[in-house]
Amino acid sequence: MVKTKGDFWRKKRVFITGNTGFKGSWLTLCLEQEGAIIGGYSLTSSEINLIYNSCKLNEITYQTFGDIRDEKKLKKSILEFCPDVILHLAAQSIVKDSYSDPKYTYETNVIGTLNVLNAGFACNETKSIIIVTSDKCYENLEWEYGYRESDRLGGHDPYSSSKACCEILTSSFRRSFTNENSPNVSTVRAGNVIGGGDWSDYRLIPDIIKSYKTTKEIELRYPQAIRPWQHVLEPLSGYLKLAEKLYTQKEFEGAFNFASVEENCKPVIYLANKINSLLENQLEIKINSIDNVHEAKFLKLDSSKAKNKLNWTPRWDIDTTLEKTIDWYLNYYKNPETIKQFTINQINEYFEI
Repeated sequence: MVKTKGDFWRKKRVFITGNTGFKGSWLTLCLEQEGAIIGGYSLTSSEINLIYNSCKLNEITYQTFGDIRDEKKLKKSILEFCPDVILHLAAQSIVKDSYSDPKYTYETNVIGTLNVLNAGFACNETKSIIIVTSDKCYENLEWEYGYRESDRLGGHDPYSSSKACCEILTSSFRRSFTNENSPNVSTVRAGNVIGGGDWSDYRLIPDIIKSYKTTKEIELRYPQAIRPWQHVLEPLSGYLKLAEKLYTQKEFEGAFNFASVEENCKPVIYLANKINSLLENQLEIKINSIDNVHEAKFLKLDSSKAKNKLNWTPRWDIDTTLEKTIDWYLNYYKNPETIKQFTINQINEYFEI
């Protein structure tokens, strides 16, 4: 049993959108260990190495496959499941893809969020809703200090601006439609999340792992770009703490940052070199700066609010985070049938700190 919340989550009905994705799958496993009853809504995927499939999460989830833009199907799924808590993770989350299809990005991220809020407010049993956005929702001026929840929203690219729109939408929706029976709602913003089981395109560690099994070389587009790297369990632990507080306490509504410590803000080249040292056969690192898509050089969040109001702080430093992440992938390739237990072991280790 993961030592996170006592008995709060036992028998709680928790609905997760985007549950088959990287963060959604880790969240599902955390909640399974807590004894929660889990409902999921996500696009279908046939990828065999999707963590959802690798860990056989279909066996523990009341699953609906559908598009978050399908308002009727989503609402029907939520009302039939009758969740106590909703965690909205479904999104188009790739910056590069937002340039090639901005319409899909805005429809999924903004209208999809509106659909979740409408359905959640229509369900009498729902007490708290967490809307997951991104650290990229801020108007990034590449200041040296971390952005606070009260700082200006914005976003240079379609993905980032869509997440800023989600923040504005959620705030407006909460102020416009809240009554004594409606759920409490918060948005959460996290940094660059890494960990085992992420196979997404255009992301550093998945790209390295794919190259490790194929070409044996990796191209870095922005080697000096600095990011607030954190293990996936860091923000998830914060989301769960916040959802529990929101269940009965309206004063926890609003936005929360869940970011890594200053020491975890490292350039891309640092991660590439560290990961190379952890692999059995090292990769050749090449620098390719041909890509003309805008990419911020520096972005950092201030998590003082989460620390002061939720007693939340990060637990793993950057080297431990990378070691746990690479251990996951190496174990997956060597013993794929044991990967669910391996993932649970990492969850237990994290929460026992």
